Amino acid sequence: MTTMSTVTVAGNLTRDPEIRYTRDGQAHSSLSLAVTRRWQNRDTQEWEEATAFFDVSCWRELAENVALSLTKGARVVVTGRLEQHSWETEGGDRRTKVEILADDIGASLRFATAEVQRVQRHNGAHESVDKAAPA
Repeated sequence: MTTMSTVTVAGNLTRDPEIRYTRDGQAHSSLSLAVTRRWQNRDTQEWEEATAFFDVSCWRELAENVALSLTKGARVVVTGRLEQHSWETEGGDRRTKVEILADDIGASLRFATAEVQRVQRHNGAHESVDKAAPA
């Protein structure tokens, strides 16, 4: 696994986030993000667009808040690190996948409003994190 540059992308969730827990109880959520770029062709004056899809992974409180707050179609802003994973298939072919390991995910307010609620967590010590719920 190789960690690469930090990125920020805004797009729409293509499916509901999936949450799972490791054997030691750490939450992990995975989601898929569609990022569409739209521009006007200078020659034809027609609008064109291209869509890129990103797999996003997040951990612990962020993973739980994402799973509780976001659903398919929600527009979000994701900041994180690009991570490259490489493996070999059973047939001997080499495969590579790049995903975003999220440091932060928030509801995009470009086309929506959101209400932020403070979530209290009790993990031995008192700590709290913010949770954004799209309106």
